[in-house]
Amino acid sequence: MTNFSTEGLELNYTVSEDIALLATNETMDHNISYDRYFPYLGKSYLGFREALAFKESQGNYFTVNDLGYLGKYQFGAETLKLLGVYNPQFFLYTPELQEKAFLANSERNKWILRKDISRFVGKEIHGITVTESGILAAAHLAGPGSVKKFLRSFGEYNFSDAYGTSISSYMKRFSGYDTSFIKPNQKAKANL
Repeated sequence: MTNFSTEGLELNYTVSEDIALLATNETMDHNISYDRYFPYLGKSYLGFREALAFKESQGNYFTVNDLGYLGKYQFGAETLKLLGVYNPQFFLYTPELQEKAFLANSERNKWILRKDISRFVGKEIHGITVTESGILAAAHLAGPGSVKKFLRSFGEYNFSDAYGTSISSYMKRFSGYDTSFIKPNQKAKANL
């Protein structure tokens, strides 16, 4: 059984009468606007953040994997300490802190990798076009030091985590997002 099984859960698929009637009225008008219910985040910063979260934990703030990585973005305790978070239990049950930690970690990684970003963005490594968002996603997976090794070896050093996910797979999967919102910050901290 996986961590995401619904076995043993009592599921309730009822829809409120208001929503059901709204859907019926819209269907009759043939003007259904799905965007009202399902925002399209595209290649925005929020799209980047949510796509990465879905890959890491299916967007679950309260999950801990079998290696001890925590929350929506699957942070390790040592990375959290770098970001000024010393209570993993509090972190796990505080979604706002998890969001701040994600941004702080991205800012820190962007500062560490700033020279590599300017040097490698737009280049191709093993058929993958290097983008800033791909670099930042890979740094989330493997740490900025491993990403530097990957880039500077032109892909010969391709770290994989305990589940077999590689730097190159993150570089490809998360390429092309707009991460200009993330400002390089050497001393970024996650503070409430």
